[in-house]
Amino acid sequence: MKKSAAEIVREYGPFPGVERVNGVTHDGQHVWFASGDKLNALDPASGEMLRAIEVASHAGTAFDGQHLFQIAEDRIQKIDPTTGRVLATIPGPGSGGVSGLAWAEGSLWVGEYRERKIHQVDPETGKVLRTIQSTRFVTGVTWIDGELWHGTWEGDESDVRRIDPQTGETLEQLNMPPGVGVSGLEAKGDEFFCGGGDSGKVRAVRRPKRASRRSA
Repeated sequence: MKKSAAEIVREYGPFPGVERVNGVTHDGQHVWFASGDKLNALDPASGEMLRAIEVASHAGTAFDGQHLFQIAEDRIQKIDPTTGRVLATIPGPGSGGVSGLAWAEGSLWVGEYRERKIHQVDPETGKVLRTIQSTRFVTGVTWIDGELWHGTWEGDESDVRRIDPQTGETLEQLNMPPGVGVSGLEAKGDEFFCGGGDSGKVRAVRRPKRASRRSA
Protein backbone atom coordinates (compact mmCIF):
# COMPACT_ATOMS: atom_id res chain seq x y z
CA MET A 1 0.00 0.00 0.00
CA LYS A 2 1.26 3.45 -0.90
CA LYS A 3 1.03 6.10 1.84
CA SER A 4 1.73 9.81 1.42
CA ALA A 5 0.83 13.15 2.98
CA ALA A 6 -2.27 14.80 1.55
CA GLU A 7 -1.41 18.01 -0.30
CA ILE A 8 -4.03 20.64 0.51
CA VAL A 9 -4.05 23.08 -2.40
CA ARG A 10 -6.86 25.39 -1.28
CA GLU A 11 -9.21 26.03 1.64
CA TYR A 12 -12.68 27.55 1.32
CA GLY A 13 -14.44 29.12 4.29
CA PRO A 14 -15.39 29.20 7.03
CA PHE A 15 -18.67 30.62 5.76
CA PRO A 16 -21.19 32.86 7.54
CA GLY A 17 -23.85 30.80 9.30
CA VAL A 18 -22.12 27.49 8.54
CA GLU A 19 -21.01 25.64 11.67
CA ARG A 20 -20.27 22.31 10.03
CA VAL A 21 -19.60 20.90 6.56
CA ASN A 22 -20.99 17.42 5.96
CA GLY A 23 -21.35 15.97 2.45
CA VAL A 24 -19.70 17.42 -0.67
CA THR A 25 -20.42 16.97 -4.38
CA HIS A 26 -19.75 18.72 -7.72
CA ASP A 27 -22.31 19.40 -10.47
CA GLY A 28 -19.79 20.22 -13.21
CA GLN A 29 -19.62 23.89 -12.24
CA HIS A 30 -20.24 24.27 -8.53
CA VAL A 31 -19.22 22.49 -5.37
CA TRP A 32 -22.29 21.72 -3.25
CA PHE A 33 -21.83 21.12 0.45
CA ALA A 34 -24.24 20.10 3.19
CA SER A 35 -24.32 22.15 6.37
CA GLY A 36 -27.08 20.55 8.45
CA ASP A 37 -30.13 22.54 7.35
CA LYS A 38 -28.95 23.76 3.94
CA LEU A 39 -27.25 22.67 0.74
CA ASN A 40 -24.85 25.39 -0.36
CA ALA A 41 -23.45 26.06 -3.84
CA LEU A 42 -19.84 27.26 -3.93
CA ASP A 43 -17.88 28.64 -6.89
CA PRO A 44 -14.57 26.73 -6.65
CA ALA A 45 -12.74 29.37 -8.71
CA SER A 46 -13.66 32.42 -6.60
CA GLY A 47 -14.60 30.74 -3.32
CA GLU A 48 -17.89 32.67 -3.36
CA MET A 49 -21.11 31.18 -2.00
CA LEU A 50 -23.70 31.51 -4.78
CA ARG A 51 -26.94 30.12 -3.35
CA ALA A 52 -28.43 27.80 -0.78
CA ILE A 53 -31.31 25.32 -0.67
CA GLU A 54 -33.08 24.89 2.65
CA VAL A 55 -33.21 21.14 3.13
CA ALA A 56 -32.09 18.69 5.83
CA SER A 57 -28.48 17.79 5.03
CA HIS A 58 -26.82 15.77 7.76
CA ALA A 59 -24.22 13.74 5.86
CA GLY A 60 -23.27 12.72 2.31
CA THR A 61 -24.21 14.54 -0.91
CA ALA A 62 -24.17 13.32 -4.54
CA PHE A 63 -25.11 14.49 -8.05
CA ASP A 64 -26.28 12.21 -10.88
CA GLY A 65 -25.99 14.75 -13.70
CA GLN A 66 -29.49 16.11 -13.09
CA HIS A 67 -30.48 15.78 -9.43
CA LEU A 68 -28.82 16.20 -6.07
CA PHE A 69 -29.04 13.39 -3.51
CA GLN A 70 -28.70 14.22 0.15
CA ILE A 71 -28.59 12.13 3.32
CA ALA A 72 -30.95 13.37 6.03
CA GLU A 73 -30.65 11.24 9.17
CA ASP A 74 -31.65 7.70 8.08
CA ARG A 75 -33.03 8.57 4.62
CA ILE A 76 -31.73 9.76 1.25
CA GLN A 77 -33.52 12.62 -0.50
CA LYS A 78 -33.60 13.27 -4.25
CA ILE A 79 -33.62 17.02 -4.85
CA ASP A 80 -34.28 19.25 -7.87
CA PRO A 81 -31.35 21.72 -7.72
CA THR A 82 -33.29 24.35 -9.67
CA THR A 83 -36.36 24.50 -7.43
CA GLY A 84 -34.96 22.97 -4.24
CA ARG A 85 -37.91 20.57 -4.06
CA VAL A 86 -37.48 17.10 -2.59
CA LEU A 87 -38.78 14.83 -5.36
CA ALA A 88 -38.40 11.42 -3.70
CA THR A 89 -37.01 9.75 -0.59
CA ILE A 90 -35.54 6.28 -0.06
CA PRO A 91 -34.36 4.64 3.17
CA GLY A 92 -30.66 4.59 3.92
CA PRO A 93 -29.00 1.17 4.18
CA GLY A 94 -27.92 -0.54 7.37
CA SER A 95 -28.74 0.61 10.87
CA GLY A 96 -29.11 4.30 10.02
CA GLY A 97 -25.54 5.53 10.53
CA VAL A 98 -25.18 6.49 6.87
CA SER A 99 -22.40 8.88 5.96
CA GLY A 100 -20.73 9.36 2.55
CA LEU A 101 -22.65 9.40 -0.72
CA ALA A 102 -21.62 9.12 -4.38
CA TRP A 103 -23.19 8.48 -7.78
CA ALA A 104 -21.59 6.04 -10.22
CA GLU A 105 -22.73 3.48 -12.79
CA GLY A 106 -26.41 4.29 -12.26
CA SER A 107 -26.25 3.60 -8.53
CA LEU A 108 -25.82 5.42 -5.27
CA TRP A 109 -22.82 4.38 -3.17
CA VAL A 110 -23.50 4.96 0.50
CA GLY A 111 -21.08 4.86 3.40
CA GLU A 112 -22.15 3.30 6.68
CA TYR A 113 -19.92 5.10 9.12
CA ARG A 114 -19.27 2.93 12.19
CA GLU A 115 -19.84 -0.36 10.35
CA ARG A 116 -16.96 0.55 8.00
CA LYS A 117 -19.03 -0.38 4.95
CA ILE A 118 -19.88 1.06 1.53
CA HIS A 119 -23.16 -0.08 -0.02
CA GLN A 120 -24.20 0.04 -3.67
CA VAL A 121 -27.86 1.07 -3.55
CA ASP A 122 -30.68 1.16 -6.09
CA PRO A 123 -31.56 4.90 -6.30
CA GLU A 124 -35.25 4.16 -6.93
CA THR A 125 -35.94 1.66 -4.16
CA GLY A 126 -33.06 1.86 -1.68
CA LYS A 127 -32.34 -1.84 -2.16
CA VAL A 128 -28.76 -2.80 -1.30
CA LEU A 129 -27.16 -4.40 -4.37
CA ARG A 130 -23.74 -5.16 -2.88
CA THR A 131 -21.59 -4.24 0.11
CA ILE A 132 -17.86 -3.47 0.34
CA GLN A 133 -16.10 -3.78 3.70
CA SER A 134 -13.44 -1.24 4.63
CA THR A 135 -11.10 -1.21 7.63
CA ARG A 136 -11.85 2.33 8.87
CA PHE A 137 -14.88 4.47 9.62
CA VAL A 138 -16.34 5.67 6.30
CA THR A 139 -17.10 9.37 5.86
CA GLY A 140 -17.13 10.60 2.23
CA VAL A 141 -17.30 8.28 -0.79
CA THR A 142 -16.37 8.99 -4.42
CA TRP A 143 -15.68 7.14 -7.68
CA ILE A 144 -13.40 8.52 -10.40
CA ASP A 145 -11.83 6.81 -13.43
CA GLY A 146 -12.90 3.43 -12.09
CA GLU A 147 -11.25 4.04 -8.71
CA LEU A 148 -13.20 3.90 -5.43
CA TRP A 149 -12.01 6.34 -2.75
CA HIS A 150 -13.41 7.13 0.66
CA GLY A 151 -12.68 9.46 3.54
CA THR A 152 -11.97 8.26 7.06
CA TRP A 153 -12.00 10.06 10.38
CA GLU A 154 -11.29 8.36 13.69
CA GLY A 155 -10.14 10.48 16.62
CA ASP A 156 -7.47 12.90 15.42
CA GLU A 157 -6.54 10.77 12.41
CA SER A 158 -8.14 11.26 9.02
CA ASP A 159 -7.22 10.24 5.49
CA VAL A 160 -8.47 9.77 1.96
CA ARG A 161 -7.91 6.24 0.70
CA ARG A 162 -8.37 4.22 -2.46
CA ILE A 163 -9.73 0.74 -1.86
CA ASP A 164 -10.20 -2.33 -4.01
CA PRO A 165 -13.93 -2.37 -4.85
CA GLN A 166 -13.97 -6.16 -4.75
CA THR A 167 -12.01 -6.90 -1.57
CA GLY A 168 -12.02 -3.61 0.36
CA GLU A 169 -8.22 -3.75 0.61
CA THR A 170 -6.58 -0.34 0.99
CA LEU A 171 -4.41 0.37 -2.07
CA GLU A 172 -3.40 3.98 -1.51
CA GLN A 173 -3.70 6.41 1.40
CA LEU A 174 -3.37 10.20 1.63
CA ASN A 175 -2.93 11.22 5.26
CA MET A 176 -4.45 14.54 6.32
CA PRO A 177 -2.47 16.80 8.69
CA PRO A 178 -3.08 16.19 12.44
CA GLY A 179 -6.43 17.60 13.54
CA VAL A 180 -7.71 18.03 9.98
CA GLY A 181 -10.66 15.73 9.25
CA VAL A 182 -12.54 14.62 6.15
CA SER A 183 -16.33 14.57 6.57
CA GLY A 184 -17.32 14.44 2.89
CA LEU A 185 -15.53 13.63 -0.37
CA GLU A 186 -15.87 14.30 -4.09
CA ALA A 187 -13.28 13.75 -6.82
CA LYS A 188 -13.22 16.15 -9.75
CA GLY A 189 -10.37 16.35 -12.23
CA ASP A 190 -7.05 16.54 -10.43
CA GLU A 191 -8.55 17.32 -7.02
CA PHE A 192 -10.57 15.90 -4.18
CA PHE A 193 -13.02 18.27 -2.49
CA CYS A 194 -13.15 17.38 1.20
CA GLY A 195 -15.69 18.48 3.78
CA GLY A 196 -13.95 19.69 6.91
CA GLY A 197 -16.52 18.82 9.58
CA ASP A 198 -16.83 21.36 12.39
CA SER A 199 -14.04 23.52 10.96
CA GLY A 200 -16.74 24.85 8.63
CA LYS A 201 -14.35 24.56 5.69
CA VAL A 202 -14.12 22.79 2.35
CA ARG A 203 -10.61 21.79 1.30
CA ALA A 204 -9.22 20.90 -2.12
CA VAL A 205 -6.63 18.11 -1.95
CA ARG A 206 -4.42 17.19 -4.89
CA ARG A 207 -5.35 13.87 -6.46
CA PRO A 208 -2.42 11.54 -7.23
CA LYS A 209 -1.37 11.58 -10.87
CA ARG A 210 -1.62 8.45 -12.97
CA ALA A 211 0.68 7.61 -15.87
CA SER A 212 -2.37 7.20 -18.10
CA ARG A 213 -3.88 10.55 -17.11
CA ARG A 214 -2.62 13.78 -18.62
CA SER A 215 -2.18 16.60 -16.16
CA ALA A 216 -4.58 19.49 -16.64
